Formats: sequence, C-alpha cells, structure tokens
Amino acid sequence: MVWSRIGVRIRSIVPKVRTVARTVKRALKFRFYPTSGQAEELARTFGCVRLVYNKALEERTRAYRLHGKGLSYEESSAALTGWKRTEELGFLGEVSSVPLQQALRHLQAGFANFFAKRARYPVFKSRKRSRAAAEYTRSGFRYRNGELTLAKLDGPLNIVWSRPLPEGAQPSTVTVSRDAAGRWFVAILCEETIGRLDPVGESVGIDAGISALVTLSRPIDGLTDGDGKVANPRHERAERRRLAKAQRALARKAKGSANRAKARLRVAKVYARVADRRRDFLHKLTTRLVHDNQVIAVEDLSVRNMVKNRSLAHAISDAAWRELRSMLEYKTAWYGRELVVVDRWFPSSKLCSVCGVIAESLPLDVRSWQCGCGAVHDRDVNAAKNILAAGLAER
Repeated sequence: MVWSRIGVRIRSIVPKVRTVARTVKRALKFRFYPTSGQAEELARTFGCVRLVYNKALEERTRAYRLHGKGLSYEESSAALTGWKRTEELGFLGEVSSVPLQQALRHLQAGFANFFAKRARYPVFKSRKRSRAAAEYTRSGFRYRNGELTLAKLDGPLNIVWSRPLPEGAQPSTVTVSRDAAGRWFVAILCEETIGRLDPVGESVGIDAGISALVTLSRPIDGLTDGDGKVANPRHERAERRRLAKAQRALARKAKGSANRAKARLRVAKVYARVADRRRDFLHKLTTRLVHDNQVIAVEDLSVRNMVKNRSLAHAISDAAWRELRSMLEYKTAWYGRELVVVDRWFPSSKLCSVCGVIAESLPLDVRSWQCGCGAVHDRDVNAAKNILAAGLAER
C-alpha cells in the first residue's frame, strides 16, 4: 500500500477495547467571590505555599551539592515543622498546613519527573509570574449541602455553581487559584462515571492551519463550509486594538505606582477574555468532532518548534493547536472513540489522494495544485484526506 511504501508511523491514543462506561477523575472549575477576609487569608496562604516550595527546593539543592544526596519528602516535611517553630518563619503556622504539605508533595513529584527524564529540574516560584494557587486535600476542607468551606476561613465560599457536581460526588481535592486578571477560581476534583457514546460509522481526518483553523476530510453540517473548513476565529486579532490601548496605558504609568497596578489588571483582563473565548470555541469544536466520528486522525505537529518562526508565532499561538489536540485526546478516551496520530514527516500535502503520487515540490504559497493524473486538489482538503487514509490503513 502507499502508506507502507512511504513509511508512515502512527500511534493510537486509546485502546480499541471499549466498555459501556468509564469512571474518571475530573476537576470541575468554578468561579467564586471571596469576602475581604477570605481574600486576605487566601492571599497569605498563596505566599506561604510559594515560600515553602522555594525554601524546600533550595534545601534539597544545597544538600545535593554538599553531600551528593537530595532530601526526601519526609525530611522536607520535618524541616517544615522546624521552620514553623522559628521566630523568622513562625507565620507559617498561621495558615492551613494542608496546602504547605501539598507544596512539598508537588516538589517531590517534580524531582521524580526530573530523574525519570520527563521534565527539567524544578525551578523557583516567582511572586509575579507563577500561578497563585493552593491545594487542599480532604482534611483541609468540608463539603456539605452544596457548601464548600476551607480550613482557616470564616465561612463557606460564595461559589457560582455554573453546573452541578456529579450525583453523589465526594470531592477528594480542592484547588483555589487567582489569575492575573484578579478572578478567583476553585477546582473540585471528584470521580464521575462517563457513559460511552454509541458507535458511529463515520471517521474524519484533520489538517490544522491558520487561515482555516482546521480542515476536515469531509464537510460536517453546521460546523464547516462546503470544503470541510472551519474558519479561524482569530480571537487575539479581534482584541488587538483593545489590547494595544491597554498596553500603551500601562507603559505610561510609573513603576510601582497604584495606577500601574490598575493598568496591568486591565491588560490581564483583555488576555483573559481572549483565552476564555478561545477555550470555549475549542471545547465546542472538539465535542462535536468526537460525537460525530468514531475515528479521528490528526497530524503530529511540533508546535514548540513552529512558533520559533517569528512571522507565524502569533498566528500559531492564537490557533492553539496543542490545546485542540489535548482536548481530543481526553474526550476520545472518555467517550470510547479512537484518536490516531500520523507522523509529522508524512507528506500529507504533497501526496495525491487519488493516485498516490508525491509531488516533487509544493511551496506554502501554493494553495491548490493539479496532479499528473488530472486531479485538482485544494492543499488543505487533500492533506486531511491523506491523514485520514493513512490512519485508517495502518490502524
């Protein structure tokens, strides 16, 4: 076959054996509005979590340099108890101990990933750049009758329940965070049983792009145009004028002033608006694709390398191809579908989907071309058809 001859390498993300339902751990994220006292206590907790993480990282690094052996989680936990007893760090005992212990566990996981060569060496958390968050396990919160109360807080959180928790759900972990725009969120981790979708006979190949966000191997009513293309909403470009205005206002403010803090918040709100719109659009797109197709074939793109191209970096980042694939991965696993990833070096654009002949050259500015067999191809549609055919042939 053509696919074997050109050496296509693919892999399936989910196993082919499917059950009727699957129990998964799922974090549901909600916005909440803390009182002034709760906001102050949570902000102090965020600072203590960051301090404990950085100090434990410093101690483990120093121990390795001096003795050639790092500290374990148990040794770091014992050190935390000692820090609380000192006059300098006695304030660590004023906040809940649960998030502080979780910070040590996260550091331990970071070192485990580093030694397994899955991640880089852990880095220090920054007050300005790192995510402000605190994680509570079951001993650090109480959930009763739809009310969530965290340790050391004076009352339950005022949560906007945009959707109900799964019936009978017992939260195992609660993560409180505050984003750069000043919004407060709580992520509640619980188990949920997700029913598998009924099998369907349709499959689709996906070619990611910029002018069209994705091009499908076949049109889908209500989702694509007649050529199978999904228009790129370009969320960042739509807010570019508002963003530029906010950034100019920020540049005029004196460093360290209250007005600069307000201007920075306005810039962060524009970015948050763009991210929210992009995430909402991708959720709707991927959910429709998973519901309508049994097998989804995508190309393995190296987004990290592609964004190094300065002329295309903004457009590629705004398209969020990596986030699109991540959503497809977990949604196909949840609902009993199959995601097939085709090797990034597969010549999907240059390969004629009719006769299988590979064109010698096909520059990026050539959007349509004619094969020697007489077939006229739209570059993206042809690529999507080839990605699907390659996935199905070697699946």
